[in-house]
Amino acid sequence: MKVRLFEIFTSVEGEGILYGTKTLFVRLAGCPFTCFYCDTKESLPLDSGTEYSIEDANHLIDSNLKNQTYKVNFTGGDPLIQHEAVALLAKHIQDKKIPTYLESSCFDIDRFNHVLPFIDIVKIEFKTKDSDFVDAKHYEKFIGHTMKCLQSSVKSNKTTYIKVVVSSKTQLNEFAKLVQEIFDKISKDDIDGFIIQPTYGISEPSLELLLELYDLVYPHYIDVKVVPQLHKFIGAP
Repeated sequence: MKVRLFEIFTSVEGEGILYGTKTLFVRLAGCPFTCFYCDTKESLPLDSGTEYSIEDANHLIDSNLKNQTYKVNFTGGDPLIQHEAVALLAKHIQDKKIPTYLESSCFDIDRFNHVLPFIDIVKIEFKTKDSDFVDAKHYEKFIGHTMKCLQSSVKSNKTTYIKVVVSSKTQLNEFAKLVQEIFDKISKDDIDGFIIQPTYGISEPSLELLLELYDLVYPHYIDVKVVPQLHKFIGAP
């Protein structure tokens, strides 16, 4: 078994419900999507980064793991591209009694379920149609997989939260439809957060739009939060 890693580094978590925590990021190479706001485009090619054996990758993780690290974040790219390797790496981390965190667009329920037993915290990222990550013809199929991943994570009693990246292109009616579909599948008590994340540096949404998007989620989930990528403001990777 081999794994292709783009980079490993310690930084401050700048997104989601655990922003501000000291985190070891394990960025895997490869992603099938091309979201227009992606800030790690260099890690998208399947042949980017460096290939390691699982044993060597575990040693690399251990050598980069700093004291008082709150969690290890498997990110990308998209980690589900290399799901079998991620499961092995995450198990290695769990054996150290450190929480594992999966950051994925959750595009495949079978790959997701393979990794899930070795993950403690799950960020389910729902893409909007305006992200330009897939064509309209394949959007519903993609969202169907993401919904199944959300339900699976909740059923497995994982710490689960939802993130939606929004931009000036985000349409209120499409966002409202997505939110309704989410809460038709789960209860507000099933999740640990709902994050609206504005794009940074490209097609940034106005405050007015962010408030309107917030208001669409609030009736379903009152703890919804608008959280920008805070690490960008302190110059962290």
